[in-house]
Amino acid sequence: MPIILTAFEAAPDRGRGLARDMQVRWALEELGLAYDVRLVSFAAMKQAEHLARQPFGQIPTYEEDGLTLFESGAIVHHLAERHAGLLPEDPAARARAIAWMFAAVSTVEPPIVEWAMARMLEREAPWFAARQPMLEDRVRTRLAHLADRLGEADWLEVGFTAADLLMVGVLRRLGRSTMLTEQPRLLAYIARGEARPAFQRAFAAQRAVFEAQANGSA
Repeated sequence: MPIILTAFEAAPDRGRGLARDMQVRWALEELGLAYDVRLVSFAAMKQAEHLARQPFGQIPTYEEDGLTLFESGAIVHHLAERHAGLLPEDPAARARAIAWMFAAVSTVEPPIVEWAMARMLEREAPWFAARQPMLEDRVRTRLAHLADRLGEADWLEVGFTAADLLMVGVLRRLGRSTMLTEQPRLLAYIARGEARPAFQRAFAAQRAVFEAQANGSA
């Protein structure tokens, strides 16, 4: 059976490659694996059929040969462990890369998401202006530590790994915010990730879904 990936029927990111199926698409493209996409509406995401695959009613999910997985980081890790190309062969380097995968989704991403959600949902709240500096300081601290560790290297390990794939995906959520432009090393790091042919293919595939939906509703 082909790999089946679920994705938004109408992505809220408007084709910017920020929906969480993007990292899985990118991993599949890096590995040269064929896959089909099942588009899911917001209503369908809360129905029993989808909840059986993703208990929190989110995307993406991954299905192959009777195996169903959810959580984009877990799916990318599964692919990286099963197929050569996204994790180093050296055991120590492999372990470090996996640690960075966890760091991307557990340490770097949460303050970025909290900052972004506050800007989206709390702008009219009386506490918004007072809370923003604290949220931005959390993000800046994470970015500074990451930039220091990356240094002049191209990637977090010797070569590109699944850790970079997830980390670049997380950092892209900041767009062109001042917090990110203050870190030229990280801007260059993101640009290297986005320049990879596999990223370009994944981005185009996800973008095509948005364009088809937009043209259909025009």
